[in-house]
Amino acid sequence: MQIRDLTTLDECRRVVELEKTIWGYTDSDDVVGVPILVVTIKRGGILLGAFDDRGAMVGFVYSLPGLKDGRPMQWSHMLGVLPEARDTGLGATLKLAQRRRALALGIDLVEWTYDPLQALNAHLNFAKLGVVVSEYEENIYGESSSTLHRGNPTDRFVAQWWLRKAHVERRIAGKTGPPARTNGVLDSPQVNEVTRQGEWLLPAGHDLERTQRRLLVEIPAGFGEMLTREPELAQRWRLATREIFTRYFARGYRAVDFFLDNRSRAGRYLLAHADDAEMA
Repeated sequence: MQIRDLTTLDECRRVVELEKTIWGYTDSDDVVGVPILVVTIKRGGILLGAFDDRGAMVGFVYSLPGLKDGRPMQWSHMLGVLPEARDTGLGATLKLAQRRRALALGIDLVEWTYDPLQALNAHLNFAKLGVVVSEYEENIYGESSSTLHRGNPTDRFVAQWWLRKAHVERRIAGKTGPPARTNGVLDSPQVNEVTRQGEWLLPAGHDLERTQRRLLVEIPAGFGEMLTREPELAQRWRLATREIFTRYFARGYRAVDFFLDNRSRAGRYLLAHADDAEMA
């Protein structure tokens, strides 16, 4: 797989076609068009494509230049991989290539949004890349034409990727994998209760007043499939987790890790209070 910068009009057109294929957009308002791609990469944006051995573009990552508290950063708006190229580690490869480009530009921070109920994305972002999250945006993009969203509110975490932090270096190097990451933390109290009905995990209540310095929040895996087959259950999960994360983030907690359990089709976020030095 070859990863390289995309700079031409034709390459930008290919990115737009990938957007439509990957996310199933039916409304042109949801697509980042060629003019925006061209202008931003001429003024500090990063647009990288992944090409297979036939020369076909099978994935891309795109970020825009921005400011955070007056300091330059990159806002990573899209990371997309075609279905046939998924489960190959290509998403992580593209993010690491983006990191190298950002560091070469003198950038320390890359941010992006992702759906906190998408467990595989959470696993990539926390376990592989080392992000932290302290912001929750409700329905940030409004109603989407993507077939992947199925009318569910576009609630999102804002992931912060501090490129030079030691814990990011450790995650990228794979030096803090299980059992080191799980040592003791999976015994932390869990905020929410869940039950199981057949193959689906169901929300069964939550406690918004816990005060322990580390807490767990469980979510189902396979949320995309749930959106298609059980949209009402997906909505229940959206509203329950919205209440949990907005309340605990407002109380000084942040999400610092995610543990995926494929066997039980579930995952758990680790929340740590901001004054927990060990999880800084």
